[in-house]
Amino acid sequence: MAVELDHSFSSSKPVDESYATLLDLERVVPCVQGGRVIESTGPESVKAEIKVKMGAMALTYTGTLEVVEQDADAHKVVLQVKSREAGGQGHANATITFQLADGGGTIHTSAQITGKAASMGEGIMVSVLDALVNDFSGKLAQL
Repeated sequence: MAVELDHSFSSSKPVDESYATLLDLERVVPCVQGGRVIESTGPESVKAEIKVKMGAMALTYTGTLEVVEQDADAHKVVLQVKSREAGGQGHANATITFQLADGGGTIHTSAQITGKAASMGEGIMVSVLDALVNDFSGKLAQL
């Protein structure tokens, strides 16, 4: 199942500070509810885990998060997630594009999800992902 989401967020921090924060994956991952860094795998990548509740079901995904594009002049950062469902056959992969500006920015998420999570249906998937991104952007603004 493919899901596309767009969000905007506000921040009182200078755009250059927000940009630098996004590149610090060790600080960014814990901003995702249920997310934690397992280990740093390089200067721009980490192995991470996220635990997600979908109704009565709880799923754990483990994989990598990597900075695949960064443009300091344009204040743009693109992150790529590749993860597998623990104990299942599914995966959750995503490309997340941050476009920063003074006062905040936008987040575009393009996700591909299979397995148990996808079986819950598009409405539930979109609702869960939407809540995760909204929660994340609120925490990100406070870093």
